[in-house]
Amino acid sequence: MTNLSYFESRTGTLTCNAEEVFTFVTDIRNFERFIPGGIITNWNAEKESCSFSVSMLGTVAVRLAEKEKYNKVVFSGDALKKNDFLLTLNITDDVGDHAKVRILLSAELNPMMKAIAGKPIGQFLERLINEMEGFRDWESSIK
Repeated sequence: MTNLSYFESRTGTLTCNAEEVFTFVTDIRNFERFIPGGIITNWNAEKESCSFSVSMLGTVAVRLAEKEKYNKVVFSGDALKKNDFLLTLNITDDVGDHAKVRILLSAELNPMMKAIAGKPIGQFLERLINEMEGFRDWESSIK
């Protein structure tokens, strides 16, 4: 029996507004810019889907599942040959033409997998927020 587990990042402040980050992240091809080297292999992306390989997980497939203009983007993903996670970006505008982003990951994990995966997932979310906060080229979305 699997249980739905939830993980969330801290709220990050980006150097762009909500419209810019929404436009950028709804094209999955742009995500490659946030992935540090050595983490994944076999990156293959189209506008609304991607696949890549991760050690111990094999092939991971991600697709754009839902978008709420300038507020929310949801990606659904498969790892280990089953549809088992959602990655949600909640976006809000902040003062000074900056956006705030919080990332939520929900995954079907049994208690043992949650214990094993919890720390790496938390580290992944923290690294992703850090990469997004340090990014300065939001207007250069892939066309």
